[in-house]
Amino acid sequence: MGYTELKAAAKKLQPLIEAEADEAERLTHLTDATVKALQDAGLYTMLLPKDLGGAQITFSDAIRVVEDVAYADASAGWCTMVAGVAGSTVGAYIPDGGAEKIYGKGPNRIVAGQGVPRGLARRADGGFVIEGNWSYGSGIYHAEIVHSGCTVMKNGEPERYDDGTPVVILAHFDREHMELGHNWDVLGLRGTGSYDYTAKDLFVPDDMCYEYAATDPVRGGNQYSLGLIGFTSFGHTAWAIGVGRRTLDELAEVARTKANPFGVIGDSASFKEKYAHAEAKYRAARAFCYEAWDDLSEVLLKDRPASLEQIALIRLAMRHIHDVISENAVFAHINGGGVSLRKSRLQRCFRDIHAGTQHILLSDQIVQACGQVLEGRVNQDAKWNIFGVLD
Repeated sequence: MGYTELKAAAKKLQPLIEAEADEAERLTHLTDATVKALQDAGLYTMLLPKDLGGAQITFSDAIRVVEDVAYADASAGWCTMVAGVAGSTVGAYIPDGGAEKIYGKGPNRIVAGQGVPRGLARRADGGFVIEGNWSYGSGIYHAEIVHSGCTVMKNGEPERYDDGTPVVILAHFDREHMELGHNWDVLGLRGTGSYDYTAKDLFVPDDMCYEYAATDPVRGGNQYSLGLIGFTSFGHTAWAIGVGRRTLDELAEVARTKANPFGVIGDSASFKEKYAHAEAKYRAARAFCYEAWDDLSEVLLKDRPASLEQIALIRLAMRHIHDVISENAVFAHINGGGVSLRKSRLQRCFRDIHAGTQHILLSDQIVQACGQVLEGRVNQDAKWNIFGVLD
């Protein structure tokens, strides 16, 4: 299955995904019907390496697919991109023994959890003993394999690489070994089931772990050399493009029919001007995202390394599209004639966007690092990590 089939599948699933969205919000996790449909269509494995049965499409193409899912429902789009990030990085970087344990019977295994190192690990014979309490485990309700970031400790202190940064691993284990909280009572993205979870004194074999900073893929080839930086940037960018488009489309529908004492909202010259600017900002931001990703995907397909500038551009585009859709969602809320005060698709867009923009990878410090790189104020040995540039 390739990009064309996956894109068509995402479009075909939009009515089902949208029909299940209210129930997902009530449950605070995706419905079984939505998850099964996404899995059966191959959308959870579109970035999994071909060696493990995945489609291994390009990042640019994967963004175009997730965009359609997020358009139908932001929570479903979020969980689809999380499955792409978590499952595909596992597929690329985990040792052969672990890959066999997880994917030996087929590619349709859901991996979810929290990669940010909120847990601790200590070395043991043949692996690590881990413990921790992780938050924001998006999609974990349906996960079979849990992935969890852990700082490796020795004598009460973090182990460190030569450059001084802590050694962090991603440990993977069966869901039966975690205790799941049901505490996802939030403003938006209510259907993602981003619950807290806990593991205590759990042994995880070496072959079920890989280093958080990994950029040398075991399988999948050069596309996977971007590491978690690239995968997370793909996911959040795709999500924002989809829900951002839906917000403007919902507002336009309201404006065509909703009236106040001054007339139909969309007939106002002021509204028309502001709506035009909102469209321009969104379309420019979307174009920036695809320009940056299409350029990077072409380089990766030619088996060349990504440059510092290319990474800066995909990360900057990710933040910029979130800034734009946040501004547009506020515009829609203020100018939607009160529609978003009550339960509606426009309200859900507003809530979901302002949940998604809380993510740590949209921090100002990362944008500042992008500026540093684009100014040319880094040395030739500088490199990106998940939270900035090591110079």
